[in-house]
Amino acid sequence: MKNVIISLLFLSLSACESVEKWTQIDRQPVNQAVVTHDETVNPSKDMPKAQYFDENGSYIHDEKYNALKLSSGVNKRFAMGKQRNINHYIRGITHDLIENLTYVNEQTPLAIASFVLMDKELNKAGILGKQMAESFAHEIYKFGIPVIDFKTTDFLRVTPEGDFILSRDFLELKPNLPMEYILLGTLVKHESGYLVNARIVGLQSKAIVASAQGFLPEDITHAIQGSEKKSNFTLE
Repeated sequence: MKNVIISLLFLSLSACESVEKWTQIDRQPVNQAVVTHDETVNPSKDMPKAQYFDENGSYIHDEKYNALKLSSGVNKRFAMGKQRNINHYIRGITHDLIENLTYVNEQTPLAIASFVLMDKELNKAGILGKQMAESFAHEIYKFGIPVIDFKTTDFLRVTPEGDFILSRDFLELKPNLPMEYILLGTLVKHESGYLVNARIVGLQSKAIVASAQGFLPEDITHAIQGSEKKSNFTLE
């Protein structure tokens, strides 16, 4: 019995000591965690670098992109395939022509001439003026107006270089074609592209039956003229 009383007394003293110990701990100030900035971490350095791709989906090294983005128009040249071409602008000019078109309809065929520079010889056209004529032929035809392709011959020329039916030799072309109107135009060099003056004229009367003006940005014309330079042709 004496041993039991001593054991109970010992447990009571231990419990009191434990309560007093935890009470003292509870009264101490709580140390809150402090978030510090680690100067050794460089987000711009440690984060994965952005990757850039050109309009063909080819990867562009960071050094090349950083050098190119300083030049004007880089955002358009690397627009991941969303860059507009010349057909977009010719389409807009064609719509303006159709809005004020008179006399011309599905019964009046017309031809389309190459566009020339206003301040140069009017009997010479570069690749830009020739492509504009091709683009206008497509857009005009979509409106149901007959377009005469006067460069088409009556024969197919078969050669080792290819098979051809188009010609720029007037001796190989028909002298008389059923065209009553012609779409023609001039270009004026601008600091940021080319101003376009387009009109449809009656072959007999020389009267203007439709007129429109537009603008071709430099990055659009440069893309076409660049192909002419690579082919060793003379630019306008």
